[in-house]
Amino acid sequence: MVEPATRGGAGHTGTRKLALAGLFAALGVLLSLFAIPVGGARVLPFQHAINAVAGVVLGPWWAAGAALVAATLRFSLGTGSLFAFPGSPFGALVVGLVYVFMKRDEAALSEPLGTVLVGAPLGALLISPFLDLGAAGGVGVLMVSFALSSIP
Repeated sequence: MVEPATRGGAGHTGTRKLALAGLFAALGVLLSLFAIPVGGARVLPFQHAINAVAGVVLGPWWAAGAALVAATLRFSLGTGSLFAFPGSPFGALVVGLVYVFMKRDEAALSEPLGTVLVGAPLGALLISPFLDLGAAGGVGVLMVSFALSSIP
């Protein structure tokens, strides 16, 4: 006799993660309507909260992918900025990596580490030259705006 597939079985892990990643990305796009402009960036605390939950639930790579999809859709729809690309995925990635090692839900609190310490310098390197902020000024400005966005 063939046993019925159990919910969340090993054969459905990829499908489940893909569906959840899509839901997290869609939620990030939907909640991007509620943003606070700070400097050249739109402070979006909802996206960072979503990244924190996604990192714990999905793991590092799926969470970073969902954040990247959300950033792309938000930018395409005009509800996000270029700064979402270096900020959002790294916050989700760090949460996922911390969760892999800690196996504790408190790993979600590490989201600002990826966003501020990895995303802001990368954003300053890649995006700030186009905005004429200068290298040193760009890092400082981005770290402050990314921190305002990602620290609840």
